Amino acid sequence: MKSYTYQFKTNQSPTKVFELVSDISQWWVGIYEEKILGHSKTPGDAFTFSAGGGKHFSKQELIEIIPNKKISWIVRESNLSFLENPKEWENTWITFELFAMGHDTQIIFTHIGLSKDLACYTSCSNAWSQYLNNLENKLNRRGAHN
Repeated sequence: MKSYTYQFKTNQSPTKVFELVSDISQWWVGIYEEKILGHSKTPGDAFTFSAGGGKHFSKQELIEIIPNKKISWIVRESNLSFLENPKEWENTWITFELFAMGHDTQIIFTHIGLSKDLACYTSCSNAWSQYLNNLENKLNRRGAHN
């Protein structure tokens, strides 16, 4: 299955990165009038994400959590009203993998199933790049390795 991937390094520890990535309201906001409702702490938890005045709605369920290493959500519902097929995100996976590399942490984000043949690929990958750049900036502003 094809995917969208974004990766970067930070001088923050995997623990600090995991804390921020796990708190979706800290990085998946601030660009398109986002609203996040629900929880994402333990497997089975679900949250909804809406943005763009309702143009994007999705419901994610936390399906995997390996502290300081990996977190994964599956998209259970989607309504991307700007698309002919508003359910394009359904059954795709959103995953962060963290790798300690000396004093740095390598972060690999993958939206499994968000492939170039989907109508939303260009706009969705651009939005992901903005959110992930936001996350990267927040991590790098936190200063020295903790």
